Amino acid sequence: MRTAFNEGFPIYSFGPKFIAPVENQTAAIGREVTFSCSVSNIGKFKVGWLRASDKMIISLHTKTVIQNDRIAIKYEPIFIPKKKLVSNNYSVNEDSQKSNDVVNGTWRLIIRQLKETDRGCYMCQINTSPMISQLGCLDILVSPDILNNETSTDISVVEGENATLVCKAIGRPSPRIFWKREDGHPILLRTILLNGINFIPVPIFNSSNLELYRIDRKQMGTYLCIASNDVHPAVSKRVTLSVNFLPNIQALNQLLGAPLGTDVILECNVEAYPNTVNYWFKNPNGMLLDGSKYSIEEKRDGYKVAMRLTIKRFHKEDIGSYSCISSNSLGKVEGISRLYKIGEFDGHSLMHESHHISILAGLAEAARDSDTKSSISLNSSVRCFKSYNYTLLLILLRNYFSER
Repeated sequence: MRTAFNEGFPIYSFGPKFIAPVENQTAAIGREVTFSCSVSNIGKFKVGWLRASDKMIISLHTKTVIQNDRIAIKYEPIFIPKKKLVSNNYSVNEDSQKSNDVVNGTWRLIIRQLKETDRGCYMCQINTSPMISQLGCLDILVSPDILNNETSTDISVVEGENATLVCKAIGRPSPRIFWKREDGHPILLRTILLNGINFIPVPIFNSSNLELYRIDRKQMGTYLCIASNDVHPAVSKRVTLSVNFLPNIQALNQLLGAPLGTDVILECNVEAYPNTVNYWFKNPNGMLLDGSKYSIEEKRDGYKVAMRLTIKRFHKEDIGSYSCISSNSLGKVEGISRLYKIGEFDGHSLMHESHHISILAGLAEAARDSDTKSSISLNSSVRCFKSYNYTLLLILLRNYFSER
């Protein structure tokens, strides 16, 4: 048997041969791939493409058999001059060859707008006896898709309970899943340190399950489950974590003096979830309403609410105790502020009412504690009262020591 070589590939005089292997292909859904099958000395034989899984014929020579607009066949002949044909240790006599050049060809299988069902192997086959073939396989990459029925929906828990946020996704290759907060703040994870339990902030949490232990109100918010496998686009799902807890209220000015005719502002800060109903109350007049006498404002920021009451043109009738009240389905709380007229403040009556009035740094607690502790608390109170008028401070000191 005599064998000639073309560019390093053998050309046998008695039949067709594959010039190069059919290469495997990888592409994303919606893209296009091309399988190439190169053959030499095809002669009278035919080249066909088949789907390997079910042996379905796709094409025969240059004609597409399958009824699918996404699939096409392209034939590219390659003419090789006879002078390039050589054999081992001798030159081929050109006169002994046919007058026509030797013909090689490439049959290309083109699949457009790829679908997941296109994944599999494809066979380039020559109808020799026995038949010869080569195989090339196609892998379809699939962008991530979150499985909603297996992923957490919005969740509500009581503060101190445990919760787990779950995210499941599919794709090819398998997607990476991580969590982050939608507001850009770090995720707070509880940890036990030498000095007690604390929170560790992390920008992202790499896992399909985000486990939160003894949940705190600071962990409330919207979390994003993100799935990515480098096949665009990445996908995400929002999961809102609500933390329910009793209202907590703080009156910023528990004792406030003002001259007549001025506008007086009382403020309270509330923390609560679910959202609260907030209002102001004056003893013994009742609930206060926004209008010509009072201006009532609220500013909400998540589970925090800032309450503000403005008493316009302060009168003697406005002297007394004001309550900021907040309630939700879990409970009700109250903060108290006492308003007096500057210059006519009765320090003695204040001391007798100190069992239910907290004065700034704790003068009421000082009146009930031991002499030593009272002296320390009194010093603290004196520092806090520097902003008040000097006459008021002298009255407080006189009444304090007279009761000792």
